[in-house]
Amino acid sequence: MLYRNANLVVCSLAALGALCQTAAGATLCVNAKPTPTCTYSTIGAAVAAASAGDVIQVSHGTYREEVTIGKPISLLGENSNNTIIDATGLPNGIFVDGLDNAGLQSVTISGFTVQNAEYEGVLVVNATDVTVSGNNLLNNDKSPSVFTGATNGCPGQPAFETDETGDCGGGLHLMGVADSIVSGNNITGNADGILISDDTGESHGNLIVGNNITDNPLECGIVLASHPPMGHTSPPYAPHYGVDHNTVSGNVSTNNGVKVGGSGVGLFSDGNGLGRTSENVIIGNTLTGNGLGGVALHTHVGPTFGLPADDMNGNMIIGNVISKNLADLDDTKTPGRVGININSGVGGSPVVGTVITQNEISDEDVDIAINTPAVVDIHLNDLRDGSYGVANVCAYDGASICTGSINATENYWGCPQGPGAHGCSATYGTGIVFTPWLQQHANGK
Repeated sequence: MLYRNANLVVCSLAALGALCQTAAGATLCVNAKPTPTCTYSTIGAAVAAASAGDVIQVSHGTYREEVTIGKPISLLGENSNNTIIDATGLPNGIFVDGLDNAGLQSVTISGFTVQNAEYEGVLVVNATDVTVSGNNLLNNDKSPSVFTGATNGCPGQPAFETDETGDCGGGLHLMGVADSIVSGNNITGNADGILISDDTGESHGNLIVGNNITDNPLECGIVLASHPPMGHTSPPYAPHYGVDHNTVSGNVSTNNGVKVGGSGVGLFSDGNGLGRTSENVIIGNTLTGNGLGGVALHTHVGPTFGLPADDMNGNMIIGNVISKNLADLDDTKTPGRVGININSGVGGSPVVGTVITQNEISDEDVDIAINTPAVVDIHLNDLRDGSYGVANVCAYDGASICTGSINATENYWGCPQGPGAHGCSATYGTGIVFTPWLQQHANGK
């Protein structure tokens, strides 16, 4: 049912000597069992009838549909536990389509369970100022997927998704999205939990905060991944748009990627062209029991292949609690379970300007592993219960460019006596400076 509010809010712009008038949006009501005052029975019908700025309120019930949004509206479910979008057999549960609606902004999605989509539960493409909050994103990525490294996705997936082998996009996928917020969602049973990529445009300025991301078995909990631009799915690949200046804060990412290998938070470039995943902040998260380390940064191309280096520079990993994650593998190997892995693999792209500080890492074989031909600074971390607190693993990986060094001064190594003492974590590899060290926990505990 459509309720139009004809009242106008009149504002005086004295500085400009002008007046502006803003009409309040209407409220539309959706009910799976329509009533005289709530006549829309599908969310899609209400979206089609809505105008810019309208609010769509959806009553509890199960809605078996894919909802496509191409206008600035708010889509609000009554309760995330009983207002369900079931996308069984459909591509997505909710598709915010800024690719076909240029300039799309100001979309809010809150209060739903979105489940059983073939690809993403929620897919947002080429939009700004989108808020996705307070939802349950459950058991999406239903289409079969096998990791091949190819630049095409799951069977039937749109051509603009250039790198989705191994998963079908995750519970939530932001692609070419800027200045948006993802907060307070529960994300379980998908491949990826949250994926931010740049297939259709630069993804920047997004805030991923306070989400609970657990038991997504095939990929990472949270992924920031640089993919080839759409239309460039074979060599020569164009430079990637970039995934940059995003903040991942206060999330719980647990038990993800345990079947194939996925980290709590992953920062990746895919190896198909010049990638960019830079100047992102990973702060204050709890990252435990994942299949590829708590935080994994991988770059796969570079000078050893006669190619330009990826831009994986200036990322910050600050104040996270990391424990009980598994080993990294393949060309980014670590000698056992790992908390943080900054790894250029065999490609040799220097990873410059990484900040690793104030993290609490325990129950790992290697707390922090580094393989990059650059200087990496690691300070004010608690390195507890690891065989190795800091490891220079480039020789272990078999990389041919092993010129990097590690400044690991002012860390706590598990006991006051410092690295290698009885009960303390040790170092692995060469080029590690660790004196002076802290004699008590960096966080004062």
